Amino acid sequence: MSVCLKRQPLHGTTGSSLPVLFIIVSSCLVLPSCQEHVGCEEVLRVESQTDSTSTPCGSPVTPDFWDMALSEDRVSSWSCKQVAQWLQEEGFGEYVELLCTQHRLDGLSLLALTEADLRGPPLGLTVLGDIKRLTISLRRLQRQNQAQLEELGLRPTDSLHAGLSLGAEWSCDGADRRYNGGERACNGTELRLRNGDRSGYGSGGTLCHTHSNGRCRQHLAGRLDPEVWKTVISSFYVFSVFGFTSFVMVIVHERVPDTRTYPPLPDIFLDSVPRIPWAFAMAEACGVILCYMFLLILLLHKHRSILFRRLCSLMGTVFLLRCCTMFVTSLSVPGQHLKCASKTYGDTFGKIQRALAIWSGFGMTLTGVQTCGDYMFSGHTVVITLLNFFVTEYTPRTWNLIHTISWVLNLFGIFFILAAHEHYSIDVFIAFYITTRLFLYYHTLANTRAYQHSRRARIWFPMFSFFECNVNGPVPNQYHWPFNKPAYMKTLIG
Repeated sequence: MSVCLKRQPLHGTTGSSLPVLFIIVSSCLVLPSCQEHVGCEEVLRVESQTDSTSTPCGSPVTPDFWDMALSEDRVSSWSCKQVAQWLQEEGFGEYVELLCTQHRLDGLSLLALTEADLRGPPLGLTVLGDIKRLTISLRRLQRQNQAQLEELGLRPTDSLHAGLSLGAEWSCDGADRRYNGGERACNGTELRLRNGDRSGYGSGGTLCHTHSNGRCRQHLAGRLDPEVWKTVISSFYVFSVFGFTSFVMVIVHERVPDTRTYPPLPDIFLDSVPRIPWAFAMAEACGVILCYMFLLILLLHKHRSILFRRLCSLMGTVFLLRCCTMFVTSLSVPGQHLKCASKTYGDTFGKIQRALAIWSGFGMTLTGVQTCGDYMFSGHTVVITLLNFFVTEYTPRTWNLIHTISWVLNLFGIFFILAAHEHYSIDVFIAFYITTRLFLYYHTLANTRAYQHSRRARIWFPMFSFFECNVNGPVPNQYHWPFNKPAYMKTLIG
């Protein structure tokens, strides 16, 4: 209902002028001005008296009523009392105490109120019908005050026919992130807005409503903060783990079982396939090619900082687990061709020197590093598989040739490791399983942001929560040339 007030003098028979209010009440349409009412209209004349003043409904007129009526087109200037009166008129009187008294909700905060605020703490409304009806009333009020929303830097909420607003997701550090395009996969209801779908919709915008454990989050796809300082921390983490792994490999080498006492264990694949001497070098060559492919993607990817941070965190975690398994259990060598014997490096300084040699050579035979005893589980399989998954994940789905080459290198690399009889079959199988599961679990949690609603996830995966708290959903595969020259590359790639 729209109310317009006009104050005019009325000259009575006594010659005195009394203020008379003509209230034009439109009960059918809501129009921007009082001169353009169409439909059911009624003009009521109310004479102000010295002892009493009444509204069209016959109730006494209070100063709050006139304040609210005169400032209706400036909702942002409402006081808490005026918000309380609006709630009463909309039929939500039971929430006046909660919203206006406890949380001091005024007109400015009323315009910014969303369904997520109603569902989540500190409000925590639980009656679904009240939440939906109050949300619809809020959207109606926001649509009527779009100009004020734009002045306040809020997005107008009239662009969705279902009464939903294009909200924003608040990150863990309190920064309000708004996004401007691209598709998003959401754990909930996803509305994709494309050209021609609805009049006035933005191009490529995406609204996602995610409900989990009684909470609601709304976010739009778009810009991602690189957070280079977190990438630096993840780099330090993975290099520290590599150094620790190298030192554990030195200790494990001292405990290699004697082949005369502990011969190679029975293995179906190793017993069935003859050894190929050059196969392990080919496995490492497959890993090197995959590494170059990933480095090229990392160079051209727009969100390279996030990619490298994820690679470091996953690689470091898997190798830290590998340190535990190969230290706890020492397996006998998988083949008689391996000239491995227990070797003592003397004092701690000698062990550190050997660990630095392994660390600087990346533990590869191509660089002249020969290790023994680090069988459970295969580190080469971990690296090859993880690189393959990153190449296929962060390239468009239409790049079938790149994906095929990556998977062929991964599978042939695993075959060559087994054909060289450098690892037991169980070593390779466990390495492949752990690496793939961890990659999938990590990206599933990151893409759905399920950890934000689960205290258990934040406790069990603190490093993941730290690295991913500001990454809102899937990382889009966007590429650009990071240098100014040559110019044709910047034009070609973007």
